[in-house]
Amino acid sequence: MAATVINGLEELKSRVGQELGVSDWHEVTQEAIDAFADATGDHQWIHVDPERASATPFGGTIAHGLYTLSLGPQFSYAMFTVDGVAFGLNYGYEKVRFPAPLPVGSKVRMRATLSEAHDVPGGVQFTVTQTFEREGGDKPVCVAESLARVYGG
Repeated sequence: MAATVINGLEELKSRVGQELGVSDWHEVTQEAIDAFADATGDHQWIHVDPERASATPFGGTIAHGLYTLSLGPQFSYAMFTVDGVAFGLNYGYEKVRFPAPLPVGSKVRMRATLSEAHDVPGGVQFTVTQTFEREGGDKPVCVAESLARVYGG
C-alpha cells in the first residue's frame, strides 16, 4: 500500500472529507496483549487469562480497548504523511468508542478519514476519524477522533 502524501498546510485543509487510507491487517496475539498489560499495569483477566475468558460470551481473551487505540499511530504512519511542515504533534482525542470486542487471534485494520482541519497560530489542527475494523466483524471495534497539529516549515 502506497502512503498518501499531503504537501503542506493548504493541501491538508483542502482534503477535508477525504479518506486518507486503509491500513494492512494486523494480527492480535496473546503475547502482544500480555506485553500491553505489562506496560500499562492493566492485567484484567478478560485480557490475560485465556482459560477464565473462555467461559465468557467472547469465548476467549479480548484486546484492551486502549491496545486497539494505541495501534493508531503505527497505522497512520503507514497510511499518510504531511510533507512541507516543520513538525507535527499529537494533540489528543475527542470521542473514543469501543463498539465491539476485539478477540485475541483476530485481525484488525484502520480506516482513516480527514474529518476536519483549521488554522491555529503557526499551523493547522486536524482531526482524523480512525475506524478500526475486525476482519469478518459486522461493526467497528474502535472509532476515535484523533487530533494532531502540524506547524509550518
